[in-house]
Amino acid sequence: MNIDPKLMAIIVCPACHGELSAAGEELVCAGCGNAYPVRDDIPVLLVDEARKPA
Repeated sequence: MNIDPKLMAIIVCPACHGELSAAGEELVCAGCGNAYPVRDDIPVLLVDEARKPA
């Protein structure tokens, strides 16, 4: 995964506005735990596409 650090500094979780961090091929929210996929180095920040925490 190759996401621009400037982009990572400004994007937040669309569900709770929590901070996102890279974990494998996903961006995981520190607040609600949703994991958003990254496809072709583009974050898919749609709540419907998120993997919910267990």
